[in-house]
Amino acid sequence: METITSEMWASAIVLVLSYVLIFSEKMHRTIAAILGAVVMIGIGMLMGFYTQEAAILAVDGNTILLLAAMMMLVALLRPTGAFDFAAVHITHWANGNPKLLLIYLSLAVSVISMILDNVTTVIVFAPLTVLICRLLKINPMPYLMAEAMLSNIGGAATLVGDPPNLMIGSAANISFNSFLVHMGLPVLVVWIGTVGLMLYLFRNQLKSGGEDPRKLVATHAIKDAQGLKRILFALGVVVVLFFVHHNLHLLPAYASFIGVSIALISMRPDVEKLFGSVNWSVLFFFAGLFIIVGGVESSGLLDLFGHKLAMLAEDPAMLMLTGLLLMWVAAILSAVVDNIPFTVTMILIILGLESSGVNIAPLWWALALGVGLGGNGTHLGATANIIAVSESEKSGMPEARISPMIWMRTGLPVMFFGLLLASFVYWFFFEMFTTA
Repeated sequence: METITSEMWASAIVLVLSYVLIFSEKMHRTIAAILGAVVMIGIGMLMGFYTQEAAILAVDGNTILLLAAMMMLVALLRPTGAFDFAAVHITHWANGNPKLLLIYLSLAVSVISMILDNVTTVIVFAPLTVLICRLLKINPMPYLMAEAMLSNIGGAATLVGDPPNLMIGSAANISFNSFLVHMGLPVLVVWIGTVGLMLYLFRNQLKSGGEDPRKLVATHAIKDAQGLKRILFALGVVVVLFFVHHNLHLLPAYASFIGVSIALISMRPDVEKLFGSVNWSVLFFFAGLFIIVGGVESSGLLDLFGHKLAMLAEDPAMLMLTGLLLMWVAAILSAVVDNIPFTVTMILIILGLESSGVNIAPLWWALALGVGLGGNGTHLGATANIIAVSESEKSGMPEARISPMIWMRTGLPVMFFGLLLASFVYWFFFEMFTTA
């Protein structure tokens, strides 16, 4: 397929118009996503490239259910006072210093995102961060953005940190250790550079609110020790299952609902109140977005991009250049469309190149870096970003609200700076990336 067809044009136009509505904030992003999904299915059926059944299959049920389960676990954790307790202690460690607080929180979410997935990490840390900032009387916006972006970067380092990594590792038969060895260096370089850049970009917001953190200890303690033990046990089960879910052939969503089941049985919460705590608008937003991107994929547009890129790789002399180009294209596309369908498309194309005698190992690492770093560019680029944006809206603090433009003013510099650093490491240590 060498040319863009009318079906591709139609799907691209629906995608662009949906994104314009989302970014312009003329209507709530969930309404825009649902409207875009309905239009994409309708046009797809008329033109014959998309069906209602395909649209349902395009919705990543694993992601939606994982989000819902973790939202419920966090809702059960909140009344125990655990967030208040942790907030006070983290505030003490940072001694109330806003810059030090950003570094500590960024380091915590990055390390945890290497073990758990980055979405789960941000679901837990976002409400905690808002609470810390409320106690210190500072703006949570920089911290929420930093956590989402650095969890995306941290998650890129390991096989289980980000769903595309697991897909790449499975397709290329890459072990956990091999993934960490190859991705560890570029991710570390990008992480250090990104933290430095964010401290600079947020220099005007990272100012003390004048609150003495030593005064916060007495009034913020554990409220329900017994309930905390039960929910921590349930969360512990989820964490252990997240570690081994690929060996047990369990989906992360199923693993998380095992934890939810344990928590429900042991804590017997008010079910209506619990389900009322789930952020349904976020879940329906992602469902709509999955359907829109699924239509673009069904039209063949992503395949066309992938094949054009793969043609370069057939020349061994162009292998490094192809890897760098793949990294940048993957990043830019991941900033505007969900990275999972693009990753699926590129995996099939890269595997096809292997039969032509191409050393495809460098392309795996380039793809992983691209989809991992590209999500920082816009608030739609990664699920963790939307969680951070949603938490900023729920905080009730006008200065904390993260609009699409506010995100891009920081996200695009972070994305491109991270890509430059990753490209330098990829070029300078290219021999390391020639094996998987």
